[in-house]
Amino acid sequence: MGAVDFGREPDVAWDFAGAAGPAPRGAAIIGYRDVGGTGLDLRVAGAAAITAVIGFGDRELIVDDAVGRRSLGGFVAGLPIEAMRVRSERAECIEVRLSPIQAYSLLGVSPTDLGRGVVALEDLWGLRARRLREQPASTRTWDERFALTKSFLAQCDRPMRTPDPEVLAGWHRILSSRGQVKIGELAESLGWSHKRLWARFESQIGLTPKRAAMLVRFRHAVDGLLAGRPAADVAIACGYTDQAHLCRDVSMFADHTPGALTAHYLPDIARHRYRAWGRFFQDRTGPVG
Repeated sequence: MGAVDFGREPDVAWDFAGAAGPAPRGAAIIGYRDVGGTGLDLRVAGAAAITAVIGFGDRELIVDDAVGRRSLGGFVAGLPIEAMRVRSERAECIEVRLSPIQAYSLLGVSPTDLGRGVVALEDLWGLRARRLREQPASTRTWDERFALTKSFLAQCDRPMRTPDPEVLAGWHRILSSRGQVKIGELAESLGWSHKRLWARFESQIGLTPKRAAMLVRFRHAVDGLLAGRPAADVAIACGYTDQAHLCRDVSMFADHTPGALTAHYLPDIARHRYRAWGRFFQDRTGPVG
């Protein structure tokens, strides 16, 4: 089975594709190329997944994040990531999303080590990151690029460390409840103290359970806002106390108001990327990728 072609609208000069067939466990892959020279300019908010972006060859990405402005060939963003901006004159990228429960075995670092800003690929994988970028640049098809990426991730996979069963259960409970879970009740259901759940969850997932629940709820709210639903209705559906509560969380994770997020977060490239990822990892019973 070949790559999934997401196609292009008549006025959009982007080539999008999704990797078909099996990927390394807990991962999904898409790719995109700026074939019209329109330039990449994305304002990116937090997601309930670890994200790796791999630029082809000598293509550089300009990243403005919590660390500052940097020019990178690729990067990894963890769950604690703050709102950031990514730009490029002629982007050609593969993007990988990983469940945080597989992040350590595939990336070789704890999710907590990823921090509030992005981590350069070279800081994670050294010289192997350079080869990872060079190989897709010399190929002609998305199938070849995805095959190289899958092979690289499979070689990196070292399932030597996995989260505690209770942490796994807590993470899945947060996902399936769409972030609408009380942490005290979650700890009690797992047979752990609040303090123990807090510490073990943060060290193994990258966020405290409360912050993780807020992030998952925020991502579901984004779905509603970008679908055109009124903010007040989204707030009720997603379990916020009121619209002001929704506004505070959107500002926290996206650095915008709900209205500004809807207006400014969906240029052509962002709409295609959003559609390509769909409801990735937001609900363990839903589609992945």
